[in-house]
Amino acid sequence: MHFNTENSSFNFEVEHLIVAGWTGRDAKAVQHHIDELAAIGVAPPSKVPLFYRVSNDLLTTDPLIEVLGDASSGEAEPMIVRHGGTLWLGLGSDHTDRQLEATSVAASKQICAKPCAATLWDYARVADRLETITIQSWIHENGDWVLYQDGHLGQIRPLEALITAIDLQAGSAMLCGTFAAIGGVRAASRFRATMQDPATGAEISFEYEARSLPVVS
Repeated sequence: MHFNTENSSFNFEVEHLIVAGWTGRDAKAVQHHIDELAAIGVAPPSKVPLFYRVSNDLLTTDPLIEVLGDASSGEAEPMIVRHGGTLWLGLGSDHTDRQLEATSVAASKQICAKPCAATLWDYARVADRLETITIQSWIHENGDWVLYQDGHLGQIRPLEALITAIDLQAGSAMLCGTFAAIGGVRAASRFRATMQDPATGAEISFEYEARSLPVVS
């Protein structure tokens, strides 16, 4: 993969890809997310947070992914990349098959590509204000872009704690959890997300489409 940074760019070979789940800092917010997923048939987690390992080739900056059927949707999440001795902060989407999620959360994570923005920020440069960084996402619904998520990193467990808990190694990328969906979790084929640093006005954004493949039985 090729990532751009403020002053340079680099090629990154993903050796390990982790999806952290149930990472909300507010227990009530976590329970709300558990409840909204339970409403679509998803069993509650065995513990929180959980760290799902998925195939390293699922992470992509391509604006088009392919999914089986029409029951999947994205989730905007902060993303940590460890390249050599440096940590980087980015923005990704834990695109998930909602129908399969009702059977196996782990399988639903594995079956879908994980789109992300091609831009990264130096983690050390924003570490002192991480909790103020905002993330929003939108889905394309009934012909319009509809706000789907709206939150800030202060609502997620400290990223440093997640990095330590999983012992994030060089060559690893981790999606760090998400916020509740406005109006409930639902399928959508087009997704966009933005992460903004209010202190500088800097912004990372990306958009992608999930093209549906037919389900043949």
